[in-house]
Amino acid sequence: MRRHIPFARLHNFRDLGGYRTGDGRSVRWGRLYRADSLGKLRGEDWERFLELGVRTVIDLRYPWEIEAKGRVPEAEGLAYANLSIEHRPYDQAEIDPALDPWRYLADRYAEVALDGAVELRRALELLADGEGPQVFHCASGKDRTGLLAALVLTLVGVDEDTVAADFALTELATERLVADWQAAHPGRKLRWPGYGRAPEDVIRLFLGDLRRTYGSVEGYVRDHVGADEETVDRLRARLLTD
Repeated sequence: MRRHIPFARLHNFRDLGGYRTGDGRSVRWGRLYRADSLGKLRGEDWERFLELGVRTVIDLRYPWEIEAKGRVPEAEGLAYANLSIEHRPYDQAEIDPALDPWRYLADRYAEVALDGAVELRRALELLADGEGPQVFHCASGKDRTGLLAALVLTLVGVDEDTVAADFALTELATERLVADWQAAHPGRKLRWPGYGRAPEDVIRLFLGDLRRTYGSVEGYVRDHVGADEETVDRLRARLLTD
């Protein structure tokens, strides 16, 4: 099976299948994808996307991002939900190069985890109760998407080393993400040299913060997000195979 699904205009579309869990099961292939903005789909890319049979799209961007950049095209049988999990926007291109960049990003993730409880709960419910293949995405498929992917994989029993390695696969798309930013901002200087990066350190710091605050990722999802045990059980039943 193939983890990276190639598209001409999308740079970070990946299958979350194949990852092993602590109880010996694994995540089903072709059941859940993570991606950068599906607003870029058109032409042959759109046809390739339709071939995947996706039934649910969860768009994690702000409404103003969708208005500016577009959303996934409409199609029969394709359900769409906009769940903006981030509530405090910031410009990654302007991050101070003098800051510890990975701690800075992990702190932004902590804000999302704190502010976006309602949207994250709804996302988990949709993933647990949906039919057919599903995909969630943000703009670059890196931060908001990486956060939700880490929560989902951890909840179904994937170990932290594997979760961190999946997060870091975005590094394979960094060059193209930077090129897209430069094309969209002619004449503007990219101030932060870490733009488009996704090292394991970021998600490890974030998961460690959740454990220190809530005892575990499961404790965070239960006590702050408000997703009940039945939702997590349905998520595991949908995503895992023996």
